[in-house]
Amino acid sequence: MKTKSRSSALHPLPVLLPAALFAFAGCGGDAGSENEADVDAVADNPLYRPAELVETAPETFQARFETSTGDFVVEVTRAWAPIGADRFYNLVKNGYYDGVHFFRVMEGFMAQFGMHGDPQINALWSRARIEDDPVVASNTRGTITFAMGGPGTRTTQLFINFVDNSRLDPDGFAPFGTVIEGMDVVDRIHSGYGALAPRGNGPIHQNIVARGNEYLDEDFPELDHVVSATLVN
Repeated sequence: MKTKSRSSALHPLPVLLPAALFAFAGCGGDAGSENEADVDAVADNPLYRPAELVETAPETFQARFETSTGDFVVEVTRAWAPIGADRFYNLVKNGYYDGVHFFRVMEGFMAQFGMHGDPQINALWSRARIEDDPVVASNTRGTITFAMGGPGTRTTQLFINFVDNSRLDPDGFAPFGTVIEGMDVVDRIHSGYGALAPRGNGPIHQNIVARGNEYLDEDFPELDHVVSATLVN
């Protein structure tokens, strides 16, 4: 992504993970049946296998987000950004966004979300980068787009544009859908914390990486979150 004269505070940059957190925490805890239960939980959860979740999305589809402030519906047009649309489809289908927080919400700009509440799952997906899509649609109000920190860095983090942010188009942010119902709900997503620390009063990104939802729930209780995200057609 070209930054040039524009501040990174005004770009939907993804929160990146240090390499040390890419591995599962394998030490500590009781041995025996408890560890076996953990292994079974991982085996049963497709979110631990990003490389397998590569289904091609329909040409158009909708996803309903039930959130702590109400519901909204996103309609995806795959032709706008097929690689991004496919990633979004697989994430929603497999429950990735259930429980995630809107951790960076800037009034008059955008609402960003998509860091999983489980640090292990978050670490796995932070390595599952997808290639870029050409920008076909513009970042107008209500469009939804992957955050990125440069070419080839899209993973799971998304943002919804509160306003016309078409100035982001030349930097490669490719919308793949738009909010067709409940934009008033999106407008009500809590923005009181603003940007991430230290630019704003929001969370410290390293702490989200390390502790996930435990940290956000304890230290930022007013953040809104996704209760569930499901495909509706």
